[in-house]
Order: sequence, then C-alpha cells, then structure tokens
Amino acid sequence: MSVTDNLPGATEYVLQEAISAYSDEAYTTARKLSGTALVGGNPLIDKNTETFVGQMRWFTPLNPQINVASLTDSADGALTSYGSDYLRYVKTVRTHGAKKVNMQQVVTQQDGLAKIGRDFGETKAQDEHNSILSVLKGVAISEALNGAAAGSGATGLGGQTFDNDPADKKYGFYVDLGADKVVKSATTSSQGAQRAEAFLQAFGMAYKDYEPEYAYLITTPEVFASLRSANLVDQDRVTDGSVSFNTIFQGKFRIIQSRASQGFGAGELTQLNTGPGVDIVGTKTSFIVLPGAMAMEQLSVPVPTEIDRNASSYKGGGHSSIWYRWGYVLAPAGYDWQGSQEAFPTDAAYRSVVENGTPILLNDATAALADTVGTWGRKTASALSLGILPVFHS
Repeated sequence: MSVTDNLPGATEYVLQEAISAYSDEAYTTARKLSGTALVGGNPLIDKNTETFVGQMRWFTPLNPQINVASLTDSADGALTSYGSDYLRYVKTVRTHGAKKVNMQQVVTQQDGLAKIGRDFGETKAQDEHNSILSVLKGVAISEALNGAAAGSGATGLGGQTFDNDPADKKYGFYVDLGADKVVKSATTSSQGAQRAEAFLQAFGMAYKDYEPEYAYLITTPEVFASLRSANLVDQDRVTDGSVSFNTIFQGKFRIIQSRASQGFGAGELTQLNTGPGVDIVGTKTSFIVLPGAMAMEQLSVPVPTEIDRNASSYKGGGHSSIWYRWGYVLAPAGYDWQGSQEAFPTDAAYRSVVENGTPILLNDATAALADTVGTWGRKTASALSLGILPVFHS
C-alpha cells in the first residue's frame, strides 16, 4: 500500500490507496476558564452601544453626617451627601476562517471545511479562555503598578496586608508571598493544613472581615501536585454547573488547574520593580478569583457564518471559504477600561499598560513607570469590592 503526503493541491492530507476513515486527534490545549463560574453575566452591560465602549453607572456608598440634636444650638445640621460613578467596558469581535479547493475532494474524499465547522466550538472556547487569562494578567499588572510603582498617582506601598486601608489605592490589590513557597516542606512545626496556609493568609489579607465563603484558585499543575503530595486535596469534589472541582480546606478553594502561563516574565517583573514603590519578590503567580468576578456578555454579530465561493479560480475548479464571527464584552468587576476606545482589543491589549494616554506593552514602558497606569483602572472606592486577587509566590 503506497502513501503520499505531498499531492499537489492537497498537501494537508495523508492519502493512501486503500481508503480508511479519518479520525480526529483529541485537543490537548490548556484547560478552559470560560466554562467555570468565575465568569458570569452583568445585566448593566448594554451591548447595543454605538461605539467600541459602553458605560455602567452606580451610586457610591453614602458618607453619612450624623448630627446630635440640640435644644440650645440653632445652627443647621450637616447634610449627608451622595454621589455616583461610572466605568467603561469594551467590546471585541473575533473571526475565524478557512478555504478549500473544491476539486480537492475528488482525490481526498474529505470535505476540508467540515473539520473547521465541526471544531468551531473548540476554537471559540479557546479564544474566550485566552481573553479571560489576558484580562487576569492585565488586572494583575494594573494592581502591581499601584503597589510597586506610582499607578495611583503616588508612590506605591506594596500589596495587601491585614492592616492596610482597603480604600487606599497606594496598596495594590495583590499579595506578595515573596520567596515563600505556597506549599511549605513538612517540618516538626509545619504539618497538615499549615503547610499551605499561605493561600489562607493571602485571602484574609485581601478581604479582611469581608472574606467570602469560597473562591476559585487558578494555579499550575506544579502547585496542585504540591497540594496533593501534602495530602491537602479534599476527598469530596464540588460540582458547579457541569464542572467538577477538586477543593482544598473543606471547599474553601475550588481548584482550576491550567498550564497556561499566568505569571510575568523576568523582563516584566524587572520593569515593574523599577517603579518607586515596593518591589515584588515572588516570581510565580496564582489567582484567587471570586464567583462572577468577570462579566462576559456575548454580542450579536452580523452574519455570524458566511460562505464565499469563487467558481472561476483554479482553472474553473473553484474554491470555497467559510468564516465564523463572534464577539463579546469582558468586564472584570470594579475596573474601568483605560485602553484604546477606537478599536476592538486584542488579547495583548487586555494585558497592556497606558503611558501618557498611549496603550503599549509593559516591556515598552518608560523606566521608573512615572506616567504609566494599567489598561484596567480600579474604579470602586474599596478594594473589598474586587474579585481578582493575584498571589505572587516562589
């Protein structure tokens, strides 16, 4: 039986004289974040705005002025004021297409576009996952600029502690565990759950007396292997929607493993640490994310599927193209989009910075980061309203 893989006009196929059915190789891309409950909806997002961006508005908490009544002092009492705020969100549209030579099917016995259509769901899910991960990185960069540089307009004071004021933006909403590993080696004084108390410490530093009941922990297979070897993974799993999660600390953290790069490269960390604030020591990154911390709304895109045929090409044999189009809004809770308002953002734009009004990559920012802010600007008055906590560790 002879086999060829270089037939002119059909080099994508391995062809043999005795035809057998094609099978599909399983996808082994990184586990998706888009299918988990850390992504939710937001009814305040208006998908029908006329530009690339939209706005959400809300009333800020009151700053009440409490008066003590008097029978002798006739002065007016102080009035309580109230206010409102807004943030921007941005739309993006993605496309995915392929082409086949019509007469190719005569020799391959396969419809080249069938594979594209059959696997479109995987393509779209992977794109959404990549975007979500980019937004997480972008939020981490913005908060790192607050603590390690001067992203809030003043010299940063580092990450969250048990004692800092959550409304002080000079503290970035992250926790830097420094050179400490998230799972310590067992010693006579460090046993059982104590070995991984760093995650509990980070959670408590971030949310203080507003600590949520549970959260998602996005981490690498390396960290998960450490948790498992320390016998910290709960025996029972938690089912959330259609996803079953391993958990630690009796369900406190639902583990999402992803080998996708979550941290910063050496160049990015060096760039962040050129700022006037407190240097970040941890070289690896995990994320603690609250349920629904990122809103995702699908857009209605004109002509979501389109087939184009050219009958005269290839000497009259013709070719066909198929294009898929989809769009969505990604909006991390409590953050304002500060990037370009004149284009659909790419994944790189989600994790960029803004310097003197111009979106650029972090590595391209001016040293010392005096005029650099994140693409995602913290908008809520208190960090306790945020849902994405980067944890830097070693």
